[in-house]
Parts: sequence; C-alpha cells; structure tokens
Amino acid sequence: MNKVLIIVGDATETVDTLYPLYRLQEDGFEPVVAGPEKKLYNMVMHEVRPGWTITKEWEGYTIQANIAFRDINPEEYAGIFFSGGRAPEYTRYDADLIRVTKHFFAANKPIASVCHGVEIPAYADCVRGRKMATVPKCKFDLEVCGGTFVDAPCVIDGNLVSGRTFHDHGHYVGPWMKLLREQREKRS
Repeated sequence: MNKVLIIVGDATETVDTLYPLYRLQEDGFEPVVAGPEKKLYNMVMHEVRPGWTITKEWEGYTIQANIAFRDINPEEYAGIFFSGGRAPEYTRYDADLIRVTKHFFAANKPIASVCHGVEIPAYADCVRGRKMATVPKCKFDLEVCGGTFVDAPCVIDGNLVSGRTFHDHGHYVGPWMKLLREQREKRS
C-alpha cells in the first residue's frame, strides 16, 4: 500500500496540491490525483494581497486526475490529502468522495487537510470532536459540523494532520509524511 490520494477539482490551489505531491514522490510514495472525473483540471493561486481583505485568485497550472472518485477503492490507498482552493466547495457534494473520505477516517489512515480542504471531511461528518487548522474563513464550516478550530500552522489530532494555508506546508506536511512512513513500516 504505497499509493496516496490527492483530492482535486477545478480551482484547486496550485501550491496546496503540488507541494505534497512532490513530497510524496520524494519519500517513495505514489501520489494518485483524484477528481470528479478522470480529466485535466485547472488549478489556481490564492493569496490575500496587502491592502485586500479577501482572497485574490489567479490561474495556476493544470493537473491531470489519474482516477475519478467513483472508481476509487479506498482499501488500496495508504492515506489521503484534501487540497485547498475553491474546489472543495463543490467536490464535497460528490457521494463517492464522501464514501472514500469516511473510509480513511474509519480505518484510521493518515489524513492531511489544508485551507478549504476541511469542507470535504466536514460535509462527510468526520470532524465531529476533532481539532483542525484551516483558513479562518472556513472556521464556520468546521465548527458547525462539530469540529474545533485551532489557528496554528500544524494541528495533529490522531491520524488527522492539518494546516491553515500553503504558508503552513513546512509545518504540517512533514508530520503527515511521518504518519505515512510509520504505517508503511508496520505493513512491511
């Protein structure tokens, strides 16, 4: 079990997605990009610019989904990463993504989430009683679904590791990778 899911859709944040993808490759894992369909997705770059009070969005790179949500057998995967950006606003309503999400929480496999990624496990009713970091504008999504918002660059709650934005990648991706490596060592 060396494969790890990275959840995307149109308007997935570029840095949120590519940083963990390359980290997984560096550690010998096989990142598998999953989207609503097996197709090319447009990523974006998000930043709150000085003087702005809201996030500004620019076009980013594109990314090819290797698999559609409906075709995922979650038993084949060691972990999952919920990328940020605007994509989770619509992907969270995909019944197959919710099925997959619930599996990772129930099986206690390594899970990471950043920024708007929280919207997926929140909608799947998997954050109840859990502590998470997310971008402050998603605090409501987390709390209304029973989770606890923590404004920190890395929050670890059991198998769940989270950060607020791509600025936190250097803080939370490493602990998530550690969980993945520990799981891999137990299985070998």
